[in-house]
Amino acid sequence: MSNSEITDVIVIGAGAVGENAAGRMVQAGLSAVLIESDLVGGECSYWACMPSKALLRPPAALVAARSLPGAREAATGSLDAQQVLDRRTEFTSNWDDSSQADWAKNAGITLMRGRARITGEREVEITSNGDDDATTVRARHAVVLATGSTPIEPAIDGLEDLPFWGTREATSAREVPASLTVLGGGVAGVELAQAFSRLGAEVTVVARSGVLGSYPEEASRLVSKGLEKEGITLLTNTETAAVSQNGSGHFTLTLGDGRTVTSEKLLVSTGRHPNTSGLGLEELGLDPKALESDDTGRVIGAGGWLYAVGDAAGKVLLTHQGKYEARATGDAIVARAAGKLGDAAGDWTKYTSTANSYAVPQVVFTDPEIAMVGRTLEQARKAGINASETSLAIEVGGSALHSDGYEGWAQMVVDEDRKVLVGMTFAGPDVAELLHAATIAIVGEVPLERLWHAVPSYPTISEVWLRLLEKYGL
Repeated sequence: MSNSEITDVIVIGAGAVGENAAGRMVQAGLSAVLIESDLVGGECSYWACMPSKALLRPPAALVAARSLPGAREAATGSLDAQQVLDRRTEFTSNWDDSSQADWAKNAGITLMRGRARITGEREVEITSNGDDDATTVRARHAVVLATGSTPIEPAIDGLEDLPFWGTREATSAREVPASLTVLGGGVAGVELAQAFSRLGAEVTVVARSGVLGSYPEEASRLVSKGLEKEGITLLTNTETAAVSQNGSGHFTLTLGDGRTVTSEKLLVSTGRHPNTSGLGLEELGLDPKALESDDTGRVIGAGGWLYAVGDAAGKVLLTHQGKYEARATGDAIVARAAGKLGDAAGDWTKYTSTANSYAVPQVVFTDPEIAMVGRTLEQARKAGINASETSLAIEVGGSALHSDGYEGWAQMVVDEDRKVLVGMTFAGPDVAELLHAATIAIVGEVPLERLWHAVPSYPTISEVWLRLLEKYGL
């Protein structure tokens, strides 16, 4: 049996990105069907951003209190790991998406649950598990892919059939293992390594290259130093040859040099790729593994009606950037439906996600943190920019007051031809809150001579801006 419906726009995937796309278009007067096969709210709400930060925050607060005389004497008890896990569960609504589904309904979005497959131009078939019935939905204007991403499983002998943790299993864990091996030195891996270490696990990180290798070396070095200081073993530039599991359920990694690492749990965190398989894209003549889209999100070679946003677009795999793309794409679809926008849209308009190329903000929520926006020096020069860098330790009145022994680092990358910032990195405790000022400076292309007049309050860690500009020569 098959049912049929029609709407203005179909959005496949009801994570944060899909919600933003559908919500934006409905607010502008279009009708939208939002399709989801899992929990409404997606990865960020239930298995990524929110639960991981909920796991990290209580231990970080305790460490911060113990870094100050007076507070240190009051913080004499041990961390209650179960309370931390319970608070994490509250932030995921106990993996119940009813409030998110209610939001969609109240926003005027039609939510349909099931698996989606594109079966023709502006046509999507929805099937539910265990249900022979299918519903076909046709869109008047556009179909938007907001299907997120899935973990990459490395090709390691013995790994495929083992019940290892991915990030989903780690962030939803009901108890803290006695020991944990983390395979991968990227953002998710190191964040969860520190979270479980501070909750009581003995943690080892095994990384093929360095830790946080996409960030400036000095910033990554500070994080590595912090992780090792609290007892996390870092095995960098280390290959994993094989993985096995013994009768008691413990995992053993055999490393490339013959050494072994054994732990109660194994977390594999070696990156993600767009979740675009099984959507019927091949029938449209598209390669699901290599979708290309323009700055409005429109998929190239799909006839002008198919769009991709967020991780599914494969450009910047960050929730906040995906939501930004969703807003721009939603506005572009609305404008095209009204005949107000043609094929092209200019940079920095409401219809384009131009910041993806110039000013992507990102934070590593370890302790110390890394907060970075724009380009590193190497990236800037590779892009043909006549770039310079100015860097220094964060040693200002605000950092000294923040905590005893505060250790941080900051770097600015300048386009010397235009005398504007193109990159900024901060590393240290609580530097994430410095990031938005840098993002504004880069997006706004604020000239350094004008930026010099943005006086930081004293005594705050933001005074590092003044020190950087002074060292630069202003």
